Amino acid sequence: METNTLAIQVQRLYRFDTDRPLKAFADIIVNDALLIKGIRLLEGKKGLFVSMPQEQAKDKKWYESVRCLTQDVREQISEAVLAAYKEEKH
Repeated sequence: METNTLAIQVQRLYRFDTDRPLKAFADIIVNDALLIKGIRLLEGKKGLFVSMPQEQAKDKKWYESVRCLTQDVREQISEAVLAAYKEEKH
């Protein structure tokens, strides 16, 4: 199944200038119709990556509260957030 390109706008990017893995939080708007808050940008062993918002359940485990159903959608969101982070980098 082919996915169309989504219109993804980074509404807000809050950076952390620390040595910790968490580098930023982002809120995005998808197709001027959906707001996703709390996307995290993390530094891992292989570089920067995007993690979708998560909630902690009663079993103390963390679960994604927003899940991309295709790899294509996840890549489009990741590209938009990474581009906004690199643009704003001082």
